Amino acid sequence: MESGQAIGARLARREEAALEDAYSVYGPSLLGYLRRYVGDEAEDVLQRTFLDVWRHAGRYDAEQRFSTWLFTIAHRRAVDTLRTRRHPVVPVEAARDLVGEDGRESAERYAEAAEVRAALSRLPEHERQVLELTYYEGLTQREAAERLDVPLGTVKARASRGTRRLGAVMRGRPDEGVTDE
Repeated sequence: MESGQAIGARLARREEAALEDAYSVYGPSLLGYLRRYVGDEAEDVLQRTFLDVWRHAGRYDAEQRFSTWLFTIAHRRAVDTLRTRRHPVVPVEAARDLVGEDGRESAERYAEAAEVRAALSRLPEHERQVLELTYYEGLTQREAAERLDVPLGTVKARASRGTRRLGAVMRGRPDEGVTDE
């Protein structure tokens, strides 16, 4: 899987496959992000987001993170949707989550989460499983070892290697100083 910046650069060149790649990598995270704000309308807003991404692909600046650019567009479409609702007042809960001048802080947080998810998918299965169990499911290393039916030392080694490899993938250097099991 390629980095977000590479997908953004391909989009800027109007490669249709890049839009499909962006949707497959970032679509689920964007949908979860949008559901927090617009509820049942999230799928429609997601489609409008990707339509805007395609229409304005030439505006993507390869110097910025693609995921931040993408989540900013989604945020703007969510705000537009909230504004067009019949009720002139936006629920306090929705407004409270939109921190920063225009919601960038929240968008950046979701963008980073999407990048981590994308990078996790590039790890070897055994390392990815350990990291998902310990970070996303909140299991201890001992509980992860029991769930995977492997020794505790194996889980510790996989977690260590996986964390180092994840950092390297996030920095765009997936082969940086990590050896396989």
